[in-house]
Amino acid sequence: MKNYALVSVVMLATAVFAAEWKIAEPGWTYEFPRDHHIHPEFKTEWWYFTGNVTDLDGHRFGYELTFFRQGIRPPDERSPSASRFIVGDLKFAHLAITDVSKQRFQFQQKISRGAFGEAGFDDGKRLAWIDDWVLATNGDDAFDLKATMKDWGTIHLHLRATKAPVIHGQDGVSAKASGAGHASHYYSMTRLETTGEFFIGKRSQPFRGESWFDHEWATNQLAPGQTGWDWLSVHFDDGSELMLYQMRLENGTVDPTSSGTMIAPDGAGTFLPSTSFRMTPMRYWKSAVSGAKYPIGWRVELPEQHLEFTVAAVVEDQELAFLPLVYWEGAIDVSGTRSGKAITGRGYLELTGYAGPLRELQR
Repeated sequence: MKNYALVSVVMLATAVFAAEWKIAEPGWTYEFPRDHHIHPEFKTEWWYFTGNVTDLDGHRFGYELTFFRQGIRPPDERSPSASRFIVGDLKFAHLAITDVSKQRFQFQQKISRGAFGEAGFDDGKRLAWIDDWVLATNGDDAFDLKATMKDWGTIHLHLRATKAPVIHGQDGVSAKASGAGHASHYYSMTRLETTGEFFIGKRSQPFRGESWFDHEWATNQLAPGQTGWDWLSVHFDDGSELMLYQMRLENGTVDPTSSGTMIAPDGAGTFLPSTSFRMTPMRYWKSAVSGAKYPIGWRVELPEQHLEFTVAAVVEDQELAFLPLVYWEGAIDVSGTRSGKAITGRGYLELTGYAGPLRELQR
């Protein structure tokens, strides 16, 4: 995703990985809070937050704030005595705000080499930062976020986990394609109680709601023949959560390695292979900027979970157009039934590869 004078380095890099970088392999033992921190032996890593919040007047907002690390040189090629201009990682981040009541969507990116400490990872409580965009820990199960968007304002978020981290995939890896290394280490904190405020000029606007945190690290990414993916996360009103992704192939079918996780109200996670769910696009929106046609409405069926629901974008245009790389990511509402009873929820939907095939951005 981000800055496109450097896009060939950041996101459209070759899928061939250097032997010096570690690949995601079965058997990883997750430890917390250790794994909230950086994994420099892997080439790509991100800390991804999304949420739906409501202010005191009942106005709803969606947000995305993601910090990315793209390795430039492996750890064994780095020297403490090297020039500060010879950096090991490229740092970049995305911020997007959806104002549901006004049907407005705004987005911004930052990118930095961090040569003078203006960007980096793991500095005391700060897990990641670029200028005044900061992700910080606040204990083992809480986070603070801060970011300012040009011509809009500053957002402060205070997030507290109400459930333990959930590991996605099987045997410590989340497979994205067949073959060794086409996988990531991937966990989520699926329900974070969220409070905070928007600062617009001198005016403070408090809000509260719920957020989702994904942390993922890997080296090898999309396999040949894959063009992108459809991903969603949902907070259901019965206290459960759901994550699904389907990797799309050039022939229009879904890669069978696609999967998901159902999280029960008590926090227990159930692995969902691709055979256990079906995602069917029902409604499209075409971007006037990129020309991409995005499926922003879906029907989702999980027979074994006795669950079916529809997905609807709360704002049609939630496209992040960082040309030439473009993707859609935005707030959604869901409604359906579970075991014959009505169920509703809110979440986020990510759609990549519709404005052109991707090769390194991997969920």
